[in-house]
Amino acid sequence: MKEYTPERIRNVSLIGHGGSGKTSLSEAMLLTAGITNRMGTIADGTTLSDYHSDEIERQISIMATPIHLEWKGDKVNLIDTPGYQDFTGEVKTALRVSDIGVVVLKAVEGVEVGSEIVWGYTEEYKNACIIVVNKLDHENAAFDNAVASAKSRFGGDVTVVQFPVNEGLQFNSVVDVLRMKLLTYTDVGGKYTESEIPPYVKTHADELHQQLLEKVAESDEELLNAFFENGTLSDEQLQKGLRTALVKRAVFPVLCAASTRNIGVASILDFITDYAPSPLAMPEPTAIHTNSRAEVRLKCDTKGEPVLFVFKTVSEPHVGDLSFFRVYSGSAAAGMDVVNQSNGKSERLAQIFMTNGKERKDAGTVVAGDIAAVVKLKDTHTNNTLTGRNLSVLLPEVKFPEPLINEAIVPRAKGDEEKMSSGLHALRAEDPTFLVRFEPLLHQTVISGQGELHLTIIVKRLKERYGVEVDMVEPKIPYKETLEGKIEDAEYKHKKQTGGRGQYGHVHLKIEPNPRGTGFEFVDAIVGGAVPGRFIPAVERGVREAMVSGVIAGYEVVDVKVTLHYGSYHPVDSDEMSFKIAGLMGFKKGFKESRPILLEPIYEIEVQVPEENMGDAMGDISSRRGKILGMDSRGPFQVIRALAPLKELYKYSTSLRSMTQGRGIFHQKFDHYEKVPKEIEEEIIADAQKEKEQEK
Repeated sequence: MKEYTPERIRNVSLIGHGGSGKTSLSEAMLLTAGITNRMGTIADGTTLSDYHSDEIERQISIMATPIHLEWKGDKVNLIDTPGYQDFTGEVKTALRVSDIGVVVLKAVEGVEVGSEIVWGYTEEYKNACIIVVNKLDHENAAFDNAVASAKSRFGGDVTVVQFPVNEGLQFNSVVDVLRMKLLTYTDVGGKYTESEIPPYVKTHADELHQQLLEKVAESDEELLNAFFENGTLSDEQLQKGLRTALVKRAVFPVLCAASTRNIGVASILDFITDYAPSPLAMPEPTAIHTNSRAEVRLKCDTKGEPVLFVFKTVSEPHVGDLSFFRVYSGSAAAGMDVVNQSNGKSERLAQIFMTNGKERKDAGTVVAGDIAAVVKLKDTHTNNTLTGRNLSVLLPEVKFPEPLINEAIVPRAKGDEEKMSSGLHALRAEDPTFLVRFEPLLHQTVISGQGELHLTIIVKRLKERYGVEVDMVEPKIPYKETLEGKIEDAEYKHKKQTGGRGQYGHVHLKIEPNPRGTGFEFVDAIVGGAVPGRFIPAVERGVREAMVSGVIAGYEVVDVKVTLHYGSYHPVDSDEMSFKIAGLMGFKKGFKESRPILLEPIYEIEVQVPEENMGDAMGDISSRRGKILGMDSRGPFQVIRALAPLKELYKYSTSLRSMTQGRGIFHQKFDHYEKVPKEIEEEIIADAQKEKEQEK
């Protein structure tokens, strides 16, 4: 393939709310650049970027898909990202390796919750940002309203560079206030003609041109002085200043499009190649030296030591694992040996590809600033840094969002547990926002993700790829058992006489609560050899065994103190097993008589909702036995901090999205254990007894 130098590369992520037209925009760009000869559609499942069966079936993007094209001699790497909140981790990986975020807004709705979320990610990664108001050919398109919502949510640096002349069903023309020309689109191939701005919009165009000059001048002191002196900026100053302002996030240009009709797309590509920053123009990323922990600036130099960052892993049938990477320094070529600095393992880069969806072409050499994929690395995963042997550095990892929903899964076929486990761990390697863990005390495999759809897709892939069918059930809550009272003397005598040698173990236990959070304490208070020393550890083992499986409801016992203060033994029949059984049964008997209680996990939650949903959100938290800790403002949102039992947070993210039309988000973290209310405790114990009887 043709090689490009870093200054001729543009790395762009298409981001925005679901349904804003990102995939259609990428299709239009590919058609305009001559990569395809017809525009694929989401309805037909023929787009290059949405090629997975899940995406075709549901008609939404689920994975961030790298594609590329050439425009005006520059290589544009595009990453088409999902807009649905369940797949927000894909957006973070894309922006992590992109220099530019193109935020796609709908011309009717303007900024939506998905737009706000991804905008926050661009702030985190300091991407240059371009805003595209799309779907301007829709009947109720309202460009000015969309721009107003962008300024309200994203700030005053949102600056119009293009505006539509005839938005609505007849839309085909935009005024470019940067070049002060009217652009009229004539065919689906995306070509446009330039002409003079019509008189009836000339005044508006002049005003917007002046605003653009002022905004660019404000981003640089030298330009501001020139602007004050001359009252304007030269074309060269404007071009240079706009490029710099984009890098500084001092200007967020607004462009126009109707992607399904390929209107506005060619001029968006023009803007990206003419003004958007190349990897050379962006600030040098900081890596950490693996030995000294010193910060190392990575120069985008094709002759430097190779440093690659793996931002995505995809398992492809008949190909294996594809690791997508960006080169931050040096270059990468097939056959090169590298070191995975994240785990110290050596790797050889086999075939390196440039991809357009599922289409792959051999890449040859990939230089600093470029994005490509390598096949069949042995020990490399998402977030790993690969380097040459002469430079040991680690690039910062993508911080993925915490999971919002948990489900337990049960294989439908007996004996599928091992196959299920290996399949889940393979899917986890591909999708770091998906977590899997086995809860040994509850005997459950629990999967966690960003929403119900996310986990539904995971379960579907488990069946399709690994042949394992599972059912999702509500996860058990890790309740704990403990005491409120104490018993001075819990006696138990284990005595069994058979034909031969018998069994004998006799203990007297004092059982009392320990302060919350201090754990278990066993005290040997035997005097005079009432229980021989060699049997005392067996008593403790018996008590610990009883604690693991619980007494009143089958949950782990915590925070108790057990004192062995008396007992007896038989010189022939006593052995360790007898005293272990005596300890176990004596503890269970005494525990039941010491006012046992259940404890439940309490989580701290932070709920962000629009102001108009504040009352509903607070009422809902109260209905979940939540306690409000405080409230705060965050931009146009209200933030509620509260404590709530884990039991009541099952599928809370789904309810919150429904309550707030998708604009509410929340985070949760474990805080402490607390006593379960009596009526709920009785239900839990009754359910546990019923389950135990069914197992018999």
